[in-house]
Amino acid sequence: MAKYFDVHPDNPQPRSIAQIADAVRSEALIAYPTDSCYALGCRLGSRDGMDRIRAIRRLDDRHHFTLMCRDFAQLGQFVRVDNDVFRAVKASTPGSYTFILPATREVPRKLLHPRKKTVGVRIPDHVVTQALLAELGEPLLSSTLLLPDEAEPLTQGWEIKDRLDHAVDAVVDSGECGTEPTTVVDFSGGEAEIVRRGAGDPSRFE
Repeated sequence: MAKYFDVHPDNPQPRSIAQIADAVRSEALIAYPTDSCYALGCRLGSRDGMDRIRAIRRLDDRHHFTLMCRDFAQLGQFVRVDNDVFRAVKASTPGSYTFILPATREVPRKLLHPRKKTVGVRIPDHVVTQALLAELGEPLLSSTLLLPDEAEPLTQGWEIKDRLDHAVDAVVDSGECGTEPTTVVDFSGGEAEIVRRGAGDPSRFE
């Protein structure tokens, strides 16, 4: 049965955030809010967490997982960013964008796209997520909480608790956070390629 955390959206309770971070460090799989929609998240090196996310969403090994990063400095540890891409990404973060970029050796091999050796990264503009990332001290391995055969992600913490009570270990509820996933921009080829249009304005990359 998943533990339920009711977290204030503007002033997250430090005790709750610390408990959630401790759970992630102990291999927990969590459902948590972001600035676009809810996501599933686990510790960066958690093979079990990644396998559980794949099972919940029925994903194949070509799926790009996302590293949810606290800031640009942390993002730069896990992906290679040249000068032109640096300016474009920097100008769009924090925000509702996911960027696909060549991974550094800091990224576990199992997370990489098998052919491209890339990974998705993003910096969220969400108070609760930022508080959790600050407490955790490392990125969250994440994927949009979009269930198979459903058109839109789940948006309510209580509904996620009801639907995924035995599939996740904790649900973080800080109110509704929308239904539109991030805009995904692939920079792995050097030029911006919009892979998915979503909550972030895609016009700046066209």
